[in-house]
Amino acid sequence: MMEMKNPGKLFFLFVILFSFSQCRKEKSDILYDRSYIDEIKAARENIRFYMASNYIPGGTFAIAKEGKIIYSEGIGLASKDLETPVNRNTKFRIGQLSSLLTNLMFHRMQKEGILHADSSLQFYYPEFAGKNYKLQLHHLVQQTSGIRNPTVNELDWRGLNVTLQKGIENFANDSLTARPGWYQSPNLFNYNLLGAVMEKETEKEFSVLLKEYVTDTLDLEYTMVDNPFITIKGRTDFYDHNFIAQAINATFRDMRYRAPSEGLLSNAEDLVKFGNAMLYNDYFREITDKSYFESIPLFNDIPSSMANEWVLLTDRQGRIIYGKTGSVTGGSASILVYPEEELVLACAVNLTSISDRFPLFDMAQHFLTQENQEPEITD
Repeated sequence: MMEMKNPGKLFFLFVILFSFSQCRKEKSDILYDRSYIDEIKAARENIRFYMASNYIPGGTFAIAKEGKIIYSEGIGLASKDLETPVNRNTKFRIGQLSSLLTNLMFHRMQKEGILHADSSLQFYYPEFAGKNYKLQLHHLVQQTSGIRNPTVNELDWRGLNVTLQKGIENFANDSLTARPGWYQSPNLFNYNLLGAVMEKETEKEFSVLLKEYVTDTLDLEYTMVDNPFITIKGRTDFYDHNFIAQAINATFRDMRYRAPSEGLLSNAEDLVKFGNAMLYNDYFREITDKSYFESIPLFNDIPSSMANEWVLLTDRQGRIIYGKTGSVTGGSASILVYPEEELVLACAVNLTSISDRFPLFDMAQHFLTQENQEPEITD
């Protein structure tokens, strides 16, 4: 009877309690083209399953069709501790996708006559002399140098304020493990060394060159070198899996000494814009030709599965696909380009990947005219 005397107060209390109950709800930041609404809804289901099944705190996802971004979304949390939601501009570690941008820088410098693919590495970097085989810059570019792979301890190295020049001391005195050009064996040493050559030849830091040759030119506003000692607006926190697959705070790392190979920050929209540049931008066309996406011959004329850092794929319908995945401590990313279908998809998340199974192939099916199958490496 007492409660019925103050119905207005009870209603007001209910409104307040309901409002507070919504404070912790994770909101998404989304852009979409209504003409693709059904396809986007289906793709979002793929994304939700991927994030839930891998316990991913947050990520960005984007799709472009015929040169236009038709979908972009930030999902989940950039910071679990602060309960900060991801938005479309949040910056993530993209791992080995960093080398795609470094590769573009190399080709631009080659076009300008600053670097030459057939020149010996020792011409630019005398400190890297005394090898058992002649090593040329194009061997670094195509990951066929024969430089040994990093050890477990080197991959887990936690050095601070290490420059590119200092970082290559780990392998500069080691013999090559194979004749350059025979085998394609991707590792971070190749592109770190290529970045060091760029710095020495131009007398500019890699971060400056990245801005000058790529991010400013292609308007990649949210792509940069990850520097842990400065405040970077919109940078996500970084997470890793514990032994029962829960997301926990990742080990602190200074990625600057490996920036050319895997040390950049970016997000899905910038990655899609980069993919679009390959298809439409004159800046890209000026420095590449049709051989840019063609296999190179290795030992016994075996064709490579990569060209200029892009993995070359075809699906069972014969569609050509260029792709790349990357993962480092605290971040993972992937990009797919269907050049003939003019379709580009990308994602970036704030969790170290334990699998190469990103959702992009599943998402792509909804935007292709025929049912697609698992991709196969081009023969």
